[in-house]
Amino acid sequence: MIEVLAPRPFDGLAGPKLFLAGSIDNGQAELWQARVAEELADLEVVILNPRRERWEPGWAQSLENPSFVEQVLWELRGLEEADVILMYFAPGSKAPISLLELGLFGRSGKMHVVCPEGFWRKGNVDVVCERYAIPRYASLAEGLRAVRGALLRGCGDSTR
Repeated sequence: MIEVLAPRPFDGLAGPKLFLAGSIDNGQAELWQARVAEELADLEVVILNPRRERWEPGWAQSLENPSFVEQVLWELRGLEEADVILMYFAPGSKAPISLLELGLFGRSGKMHVVCPEGFWRKGNVDVVCERYAIPRYASLAEGLRAVRGALLRGCGDSTR
């Protein structure tokens, strides 16, 4: 397993790519990405993790801020190039960017969504996943099992 944190390059790395989309909330959400990396450490996979080592929550979210633009472009490229996307909506988080990414990549056929009870827009997420046949799971452990299976099968959709 190779884990690549934003905004590091990931060109030329061998193996399927897994993008970790989901709750970060300016660094306030749980560090669920570390759990995923630990659980998948035995696989030959490139994990694209949008959590930066140094993120400044006060950064202007503007085209005039090169660090912000770099982050957003890194994430979009990672989502586009990923073979599998694991999206986790943590209870108690807002995850507005993840909701945007669900809309952008929900029809990609490579998304697995974890949305436990306690996520403030769980109903919306459930309806979107149901409408577009996006596999969804009630716990991160369930989602991890499905993603592991998809990666071992050569990516693509998993069965529910």
